[in-house]
Amino acid sequence: MPDLYRLAGPLLRRLDPETAHGLTLRLLAAGLVPAQPAFNPPELAMRLWGRDFPNPIGLAAGFDKNAEVADAMLAQGFGFVEIGAVTPRPQPGNPRPRLFRLTEDGAVINRMGFNNLGLDAVAARLAARRRRVPGLVGANLGKNKDTADAAADYELGAARLGPLVDYLVINVSSPNTPGLRALQGRDQLEDLVRRTRDALTRAMPRNAPPLLLKIAPDLGWEDLADIAEVALAGGLDGLIVSNTTITRPASLRSAHASESGGLSGAPLFAASTAMLRRVAELTQGRLPLIGAGGVASGSEAYAKIRAGASLIQLYSALVFGGPALVTKIKRDLLDLLRRDGFATLAEAVGADLRAP
Repeated sequence: MPDLYRLAGPLLRRLDPETAHGLTLRLLAAGLVPAQPAFNPPELAMRLWGRDFPNPIGLAAGFDKNAEVADAMLAQGFGFVEIGAVTPRPQPGNPRPRLFRLTEDGAVINRMGFNNLGLDAVAARLAARRRRVPGLVGANLGKNKDTADAAADYELGAARLGPLVDYLVINVSSPNTPGLRALQGRDQLEDLVRRTRDALTRAMPRNAPPLLLKIAPDLGWEDLADIAEVALAGGLDGLIVSNTTITRPASLRSAHASESGGLSGAPLFAASTAMLRRVAELTQGRLPLIGAGGVASGSEAYAKIRAGASLIQLYSALVFGGPALVTKIKRDLLDLLRRDGFATLAEAVGADLRAP
């Protein structure tokens, strides 16, 4: 199959980034983007939380905020897709422009501000899914900007979307909602996790989906230790490491480098992978981890797996590589596993932590 993105990509990149993204969603929703050839060799399968992932490459939250194209993106080769972030009430997000391509750096800056249609619209779309494509769908939960009791919003999201998805994510690490990252402090986090878990259990006394937490890459090592202790104490089933960063590496060359918001893409890879390894050390293999941040190749996905990730997420790389990148990453990852003598992906998880 020809890589149609090689033709369409340059045209899309001539548009404002948010306009291009909206157009992409419409094309996917209309079925006008051809599916990628199926490539899910058994070596890449992963079983976690009693669920089978056909491959470990997932689409991070932010691309499909309103559950419009989850199955269309699974058809592009992803093993799982995370929709959202979803807030209880619709909200428009921050003023435009709020999305910037840093082409020279292979990066993106966004300050979207949890723009989404709210729980009612998203729940209706998830309920209407026909589930014709292999793969799992998770939901990323956020809070409305003007909600004083943050945990109440996560309680609502968990109860409403839990029955409709394969996993849930508490997102307290976006830099674009004032005060949100403060919820990563130990006392606030313990309360938030307990209340969200309780709400999920009340809604689904049996077979509740796993509940994960997505953390920021800008936390200090002491903060990570607190988060690991909270996670291991119960209430959480996994961690996603990490969200976008508010730091700006000196290496950035793009004219948009000074824009406010969260930076994602290639410049985030090293820092997010170092944090992933530290979290893996702190949790000692007792909690599944999803590695996110700067993945654009099979070797980068493999580095995160060896650092302790059982699954991988990406988003920014699609802006520059298009959907064919997903299959390329899977093929290269399979070659690396075989090169190093691993019969399955699970055997490679945390290999660098075990190295002498």
